[in-house]
Amino acid sequence: MTKTRVIAALIMAPVAICAILFLPTQWLAAAAALVFLIGLWEWLKLTGVDGLPRTVLVVLNLLLMVLLVWASAGSMVLFQLATLVGVGFWLLALLWLRFFDFGAHEESSARMLKLAASTLAIIPAWAALVLIHASAPNGNLWLLTALTLVWAADSGAYFAGRTFGKHKLAPRISPNKTIEGLLGGLVAGLVTAGVFGWFAGVQISQFGSLMLVTTVAVLASVLGDLFESLLKRHAGAKDSGHIIPGHGGVLDRIDGVLAALPVFALGKEIFGF
Repeated sequence: MTKTRVIAALIMAPVAICAILFLPTQWLAAAAALVFLIGLWEWLKLTGVDGLPRTVLVVLNLLLMVLLVWASAGSMVLFQLATLVGVGFWLLALLWLRFFDFGAHEESSARMLKLAASTLAIIPAWAALVLIHASAPNGNLWLLTALTLVWAADSGAYFAGRTFGKHKLAPRISPNKTIEGLLGGLVAGLVTAGVFGWFAGVQISQFGSLMLVTTVAVLASVLGDLFESLLKRHAGAKDSGHIIPGHGGVLDRIDGVLAALPVFALGKEIFGF
């Protein structure tokens, strides 16, 4: 399984990096929409929605993306607003994690909130991705920075947790996550953001702001990971899907990104790096 994971990662990573660096924003937005909508498809399955209703909900979210592009008329204001909505949603999601059993039962009215949460997670993350990539100068490099810091934090948390992990972070939601892993992931994310941010053109005077935004973005990525773990616990599922050999589903790969992208995009807008 480990060999399969490595091979899949070696294929996916260069494709993703090349798309970020070389595709125009509109084409990257289309490619990202496809990936995020597959993640949405898996999210809906975890909430117990299948068949025609599942297809209809995915199409409606696609139409919402198209409407966002059409209504923006070349302006980024709507994408900024969508990003802000995403940050607000993840703050509420943090509260949801505190009440683990909320929405755990399929007959619960909270199931509708899970459906709403899918849109509030997917659409703002996609909008944030477009917003970062379209920013000037070096929007492609800044998007690469935002994504690599999440990937690095995930890997850093894994290795730090395996090596030093003793104190559980959220045992009822994700028993393997530890506080030591969180700290290791944070260090890895900060180092990665510093290196890639330098290539993206961060100024010395902005470096502290970048580190602050990175810290919050890494914490948000952990929140995204935990929230998906909560959905899987409620559904009794190990993975969100099986589309990626050795990695599970698409949602399993982008859960942290969904929460981190709006935070990073908002921080970039506020501090202007």
